[in-house]
Amino acid sequence: MAAQGRPEVLFGLFSRLEGLSGIGPKAAQALGHLHIETPKDLIYTLPVGVVDRRPVTRLAEITPPRIATLEVEVIRHRPPPSRGRGPYRVTVTDSQTAFDLVFFHARAPYLEKLLPIGARRLISGKVELFDGIAQIVHPDHILPVEEAETLPKFEAIYPLGQGLTQKIMARAIADALQAVPDLPEWIDPALKAREGWPDWANAMRAQHHMQSASEAAPNAKPRLRLAYDELFAHQLTLALARARAKRRKGRISQGDGALRAKVLQSLPYSPTGAQTRAIAEIVADMAAPERMSRLLQGDVGAGKTLVALMALLAAVEAGGQGVMMAPTSILAQQHAANLRPLAEAAGVVLEVLTGADKGRERAAKLAALARGDIAILVGTHAVFQEDVEFADLRLAIVDEQHRFGVRERLRLGEKGALADMLVMTATPIPRTLSLAQYGDMDLSILDEKPANRQKITTALVSEARMDEVVAHLQKAVAEGQQAYWICPLVEESEVYEATAAEERFKSLRARLGEGVVGLVHGQMSSPEKDAAMTEFNENRTKVLVATTVVEVGVDVPNASIMVIEQADLFGMAQLHQLRGRVGRGSRASTCVLLYRNGLTETAKRRLHVLRDTDDGFVIAEEDLAIRGAGDVIGTAQSGLPRFRVADLEQHGGLMAMAQSDARALLALDPSLEGPRGQAARTLLWLLEQDKAIRLISAG
Repeated sequence: MAAQGRPEVLFGLFSRLEGLSGIGPKAAQALGHLHIETPKDLIYTLPVGVVDRRPVTRLAEITPPRIATLEVEVIRHRPPPSRGRGPYRVTVTDSQTAFDLVFFHARAPYLEKLLPIGARRLISGKVELFDGIAQIVHPDHILPVEEAETLPKFEAIYPLGQGLTQKIMARAIADALQAVPDLPEWIDPALKAREGWPDWANAMRAQHHMQSASEAAPNAKPRLRLAYDELFAHQLTLALARARAKRRKGRISQGDGALRAKVLQSLPYSPTGAQTRAIAEIVADMAAPERMSRLLQGDVGAGKTLVALMALLAAVEAGGQGVMMAPTSILAQQHAANLRPLAEAAGVVLEVLTGADKGRERAAKLAALARGDIAILVGTHAVFQEDVEFADLRLAIVDEQHRFGVRERLRLGEKGALADMLVMTATPIPRTLSLAQYGDMDLSILDEKPANRQKITTALVSEARMDEVVAHLQKAVAEGQQAYWICPLVEESEVYEATAAEERFKSLRARLGEGVVGLVHGQMSSPEKDAAMTEFNENRTKVLVATTVVEVGVDVPNASIMVIEQADLFGMAQLHQLRGRVGRGSRASTCVLLYRNGLTETAKRRLHVLRDTDDGFVIAEEDLAIRGAGDVIGTAQSGLPRFRVADLEQHGGLMAMAQSDARALLALDPSLEGPRGQAARTLLWLLEQDKAIRLISAG
């Protein structure tokens, strides 16, 4: 269908700011710094609070400090001494109590005109006590009594930038609201009626003309309505992208289950219910003619590897190949080592390809891959290289998604023009954020731990007891155990009083002996890191001092102790990931969180959550509640949209509703041509969802 421009009904909201009351070039520039460039941006700058300006009869009715509005009579003026230093005072009375209005750097003629002696005025401002006497410094409003009705009972408070005042904002917004049109309704009528939400225009006016302090709350109905609009537009964009992806032809990859059955028979345990469910969802997607785009979220140790193998085997059963990509060569090697025995049980050839493969060996692997002799390839970014060709790639799996960008995922998918795509992440993401970030992907969740996983005991220990911790470590090493010791920084920093990994390595080596302690951190070269990890993996070193480079790391089943120094400096997701490095063998495992004295209440709460639960999804939700959306996954690569009204912590419950509503609308009206579809187009234009508009235009 042909592209349509912005609807005429919205023109007024996208005009220049300079046409609004009180907005000249300077004010427009100041607003630009707040990302306000049109009347639409202005009206979407909602109040951050509200001031109660309802009049009180007597000053005696209130307890300072607080804002009060009173009708008063002007008694006298008291200018500062002759040199002009000090404040200008105007004494007024409410007929019962006299008090002062205080002005600094005041001009007497102006004040005499504004507050003539004997006149009655309506005064509104903050009442404070100075030497036990009430006063209002620079009242916010001074009005003749006959103009009292012009003062709003509740006054909105707006965010300000340099060169802006509340008066400028209020006047400009009041003017912009005049241009607010009545728009067709895009929300499902049943949903709108159930929630009791107003129309868009009424909701917008209500948010700027509040009638009570409670209307500024995140759960006020007008605010909920406007937040929902943003989330609905966002989910509509994702649903359009998803629908377009679904229309892209894929390939039916339907196996007979024979290879999968062989692997299941060889396992010493039964898959969890969550694993069985995820496998069924992925295999059903692969058997469909559309291209799969699915996110597999699993907690640490939830058994994503088995799910991935089953998906790869489904591709092989269908006569094709599968590739699994890991972020580091050592992790790729480990995946290959874990998967190879299972692949052999099924009689399937599995190979690994990393940057370390050179010369003849690499050429032989590439030739076997191109012939189809290698059924499953495990690799690093080396599989992107142009000379890597598959005979028939059916499935591409990306492990540890947060280490890869979208571009890499796409490049991997291009290796097989119609290949299905499965993304795996070991970082549980709260549902709200998952819908915001991955709303265009189908979701499978592994929320059960396999029965063979050891429970990890988590202890909070003060750094004052460091010697005790090292003594316990010494004893454990003597008994044949292995341990990780995690430090927050590589070298000493004046910014953070953090112990450097280098220094901790030296001190532990002095206590435990030469050849017992290894060191790995991000500033080492890849061969150095790999060598240190290999020595630990092969039990030649007993303690590995490391920075967070082991967060996404290697399984060392014999490692049963994890010590994290200055644990309060780490994020909750990081701590949970690090803890998951132990408990992978037959021994009972321990995680020691060393903390500094003088922790904030927030830091205590975070560490207590880690101690009390090992459920990554619970931890992720708590993390969201404590830190907020932007920080949980790191704003730089989070992919989270920026909303003006919606708050993902406060309005998380609306996100699932918006997703369901958006998908339902597109199922009924894929081209958004019906009355509600056209209204939804207006919303997309209003909220500048250009991507969605382009997707509709492309058909």
